[in-house]
Amino acid sequence: MLTLTDTHCHLDFNAFDQDRESVLERALQMGVQHIVNPGCDLESSQKAVRLAHSHPECIRAAIGIHPNDGLSWKCNTIEELRQLAQQPGIVAIGEIGLDYYRNKVEPSVQQDIFRQQLHLAADLSLPVIIHNRQATADMLIILTEWIAQLKEIDSPLLNHPGMLHSFSEELVTAKKMISMNFYLGIGGPVTFQNARRLQEIVKELPLERLLLETDAPFLSPHLHRGQRNEPAHIPLIADKIAVLHQVDIAKVAEITSRNAALLFSWRI
Repeated sequence: MLTLTDTHCHLDFNAFDQDRESVLERALQMGVQHIVNPGCDLESSQKAVRLAHSHPECIRAAIGIHPNDGLSWKCNTIEELRQLAQQPGIVAIGEIGLDYYRNKVEPSVQQDIFRQQLHLAADLSLPVIIHNRQATADMLIILTEWIAQLKEIDSPLLNHPGMLHSFSEELVTAKKMISMNFYLGIGGPVTFQNARRLQEIVKELPLERLLLETDAPFLSPHLHRGQRNEPAHIPLIADKIAVLHQVDIAKVAEITSRNAALLFSWRI
């Protein structure tokens, strides 16, 4: 059986309340042995941590404030995140970043929250899970500054600073992120029949910098488009990447799972 990893799945969301255990069973049956559940605000971060505690064999948590949840940010939020990060089972700070598409939070506020959480990640030596939507230029500026700061303190994060979740940018952005040692999360959209641009870009990316993700319950792959997504669909994403790279799916599973283990510091 393949050994696979879902590096971005919101199992804490209400969409899974009725059958969460069955969802996990189906994932394990399909070879998905590790799942990273990122938070979007303090409440979902706490839920993610509880899930990691109740299923330590397969779920890890990330904690953070999503840019679209920036209005929930208070003066003590960063310290609450710092305290929560002391819990076992936490492997990253995320989902954090910038989102200029939804326009729910002023860009300047998003940028300040993003920077504060990057500083927290550096303090804790935890990689970051980055959300970016229509904010690539500002994201790259902020991350370039952060990497420079990591170099100043000779941070262990320099070799594995984080991942860009749900990658859908241009090849030049991918190369810039890879040059800073980031990984790129590839999800269901790569399987869409109308996703030729993304597919051509993924063909050009080294497997050694790719991660598999579902972003469940969102972004179901082609065969399940329009339905709730779940970690058991990871093999469909791996298979599409294998076709694009003209390799066996087992190689994609092996390399991407090793990438995840290196990034999130667990054993494979």
